[in-house]
Amino acid sequence: MSSLIGNAQQNNESKVNDLTVNQQSSLPVLAASKLSKTFNEGKNSVTVLHGLDLSVQAGEFVSIIGSSGSGKSTLLHLLGGLDLPTSGEVRVHGELLSAMNETKRGDVRNKSLGFVYQFHHLLGEFDAVENVAMPLLFRRDVHVDEARSQAIELLKKVGLGHRLDHKPGELSGGERQRVALARALVTRPSVVLADEPTGNLDRKTATDILALLGDLRRDLGMALLVVTHDESLAGAADRIMHMQDGRWLS
Repeated sequence: MSSLIGNAQQNNESKVNDLTVNQQSSLPVLAASKLSKTFNEGKNSVTVLHGLDLSVQAGEFVSIIGSSGSGKSTLLHLLGGLDLPTSGEVRVHGELLSAMNETKRGDVRNKSLGFVYQFHHLLGEFDAVENVAMPLLFRRDVHVDEARSQAIELLKKVGLGHRLDHKPGELSGGERQRVALARALVTRPSVVLADEPTGNLDRKTATDILALLGDLRRDLGMALLVVTHDESLAGAADRIMHMQDGRWLS
């Protein structure tokens, strides 16, 4: 009898665990609900985002298009936990960012999110490998040799295997952005948030970088959220969303 009870309990626990896994796998990797942001400037206040909803599934490529000042970058900062909304919520893998302290949000950014900007923000005194390895070195559980190995692997993937020991000042604009892309991917994030990633590049280089982003997204199984003002560069996305004055256009 006791063995029957034990088996029944194990079966029930297994079903609960399977249900939990299925629920987690069905969650969007990144979601925003009724997201608003207001900035106070003296006696005046400016609302730049108005109750936005957004959901990004695993492996999905979403482009957000809008003119300068439409609120795209502010939205990306909120989605990445770099700032907190005035109202509404952001969840990464179902976890509420605003319920976390800054240390916990930093952990989520490091492990689940990658960031690519219009300007590469590389550290000039470090070579390509060191720049790419930097996010891993913030983790206490990754040895420096392992961090360097993963950085080299990513740099080879983005076509810079011959530039490993070059510093940013020795690289072209396109090469610097490739290093920045490798840095964003080295932690194997669930989502990469890219803010005008090609805005500082010529058309051919920009097209090459976006094609590379798409290839890496498929290879690594990550989601990609790109904000841009250039519709022609957003055409490769699975879904395109248009923003104007902090609102979605229907």
